[in-house]
Amino acid sequence: MPEPLDAALAEVRTLLLGPTLTRAVAAGRRRGQRPAAVRAELRPVVLKAGPRLQIATSDGSRPYTRNVAPGPETTAAVDALLAEPFGNWHVETAETTLQLRVTKSGEAQVHRSAPTRPAAAPATHDRAKDYLLDPGDPIFAEIGGSAAKRRQVDAFLRALAATLPEDVTGPLRVVDLGCGNAYLTFAAYRWLTRRGLDVHLVGVDVREDQRQRNTELAERLGWAERVRFVAGTIADAVVEPAPDLVLALHACDTATDEALARAVRWGSRWVLAAPCCHHDVAAQLRSRPAPPPYDLLTRQGILRERFADVFTDAVRAGLLRLHGYRAEVVEFVDSRHTPRNLLIRARRTGAAPTDDQRAEYRTLVEQWGVVPRLATLIGEPAGERTPAVAGRQ
Repeated sequence: MPEPLDAALAEVRTLLLGPTLTRAVAAGRRRGQRPAAVRAELRPVVLKAGPRLQIATSDGSRPYTRNVAPGPETTAAVDALLAEPFGNWHVETAETTLQLRVTKSGEAQVHRSAPTRPAAAPATHDRAKDYLLDPGDPIFAEIGGSAAKRRQVDAFLRALAATLPEDVTGPLRVVDLGCGNAYLTFAAYRWLTRRGLDVHLVGVDVREDQRQRNTELAERLGWAERVRFVAGTIADAVVEPAPDLVLALHACDTATDEALARAVRWGSRWVLAAPCCHHDVAAQLRSRPAPPPYDLLTRQGILRERFADVFTDAVRAGLLRLHGYRAEVVEFVDSRHTPRNLLIRARRTGAAPTDDQRAEYRTLVEQWGVVPRLATLIGEPAGERTPAVAGRQ
């Protein structure tokens, strides 16, 4: 239930000035107002001069960090931040985690839970770690995952950080399609909420036993109200309301196409999908001769497989562009960690495709005689028509 904003901010102030603070993030903005910074992060540190409260703020283009001394200096700095019209506060202490979101009517929605990270000593230096989510984070003790998987997840989160605007506000609805053991699901929730966002996340996997396992993990972590799981296929699982952000990490073969197709039909604002194998297009290339003069690209099996990878992801990006998305294919993790290290990253703009873009896509698929699975799922033969993308379906 909504609470008076003054009382909620007073509770936040008490936690920020208390001795057990571990980390806090302020982000977003209230309706009709804009804070001086798009984001602020606070954490205790120990310097040569003694304990300090480190405050890192960003104006959207460059960060600014300062370390304030205990006492009046810290109190004044905290009060100044609380006076800013931030839309969200996320505060972690040794005893509790508090999330505050300011509604459009100016009231406070507050969520309190037990901490998932045990109390730790303040950082002894100012240098940032080389990861977004510490591989030693206690959530991994619950969810498991190899060192290689944790590196992949952290790299995926870096791509997510580069995709979401600094001033994004909640509530943010997220779906992880083909979530499996939910390593990415839980890590994404952990990282997004630590940014101060009000997150509701759904993990989808075809196996019922995975749904039960992941649901039990969410309950143990104290996140069951915000992180839930459903059993079903990527194409048909019920996810309501439509998500703002769609994630898919190594959904095999055409499962990636199903994830992208659902994102398009939902009209999701952001999509991040790391494809896995590309058997569908490879089989089509194997069944027909290559158009001249490209026979050398597909005559050898290994070259045909690699060309199919590139062709498939290029066509996927092209189709997303035809449906109102700005799409790019990037490397999200070093190939020594996984050979499947490309990521399709897309942001919905709603822009209508040009005739040249339609012709470019149509010429490519017709020349090679390929029917992309994504085109079939979206219902657009050879890029000849494009459905509206202005609203969600």
